[in-house]
Amino acid sequence: MSFTNTSPIQYPTRASVPALGTNPMAIGVNGTGDDSFLLDMATTTVAIGKVEIAKRRGEPVPETWGVEKGGKLSTNPETILGGGGLFPLGGSEVTGGYKGYGLGAMVEIFCGILSGAHWGPHIRKWMSATTEADLGQCFIAVDPEAFAPGFHERMQEFINTMRNLPAYDDKLRVEVAGDAERKHVKLVQDIGGINYHPNQIKNAVSFDGL
Repeated sequence: MSFTNTSPIQYPTRASVPALGTNPMAIGVNGTGDDSFLLDMATTTVAIGKVEIAKRRGEPVPETWGVEKGGKLSTNPETILGGGGLFPLGGSEVTGGYKGYGLGAMVEIFCGILSGAHWGPHIRKWMSATTEADLGQCFIAVDPEAFAPGFHERMQEFINTMRNLPAYDDKLRVEVAGDAERKHVKLVQDIGGINYHPNQIKNAVSFDGL
């Protein structure tokens, strides 16, 4: 397992200012063979990069993603990036955002409070390089053999059970963490490269000669 705190861009539930980062957490667990459960997630509804992509595409974002300066909901990526911020995982208080706020705070405790690094609103602002970030990370390694035997077989059974659950739509299938990324890796290999939105290409070209 791994955790890190980041620059404050998350608005805690009911707050009018950002005080936590996206504060991602990750866990990797092996099944049998080459199969695994690989979860890498922010404790905000989305990572800030998805808002940046929406801005480059000229598209609005869903209502659960971000807020304008002051903490009110916004679907405008320009507003979110220009002084606003992100909702905790779950969105607003009504939709359970306080749970994401709690997870973000947990990461902050592991990474900032426990380590003696900067934490919460004391971390430098996102995109600022005027001071050292002084972020904290927490890594936890667990030997499953220290517990009950047969862990990897049980883990594989769990993965298979989740994947074999009936989907609400025959065109879909239930996946576990890491499946979407594995499919994308295969797609990139099959087509021999990465497909980009035209606006992303234009943005990259704009940096030519810098």
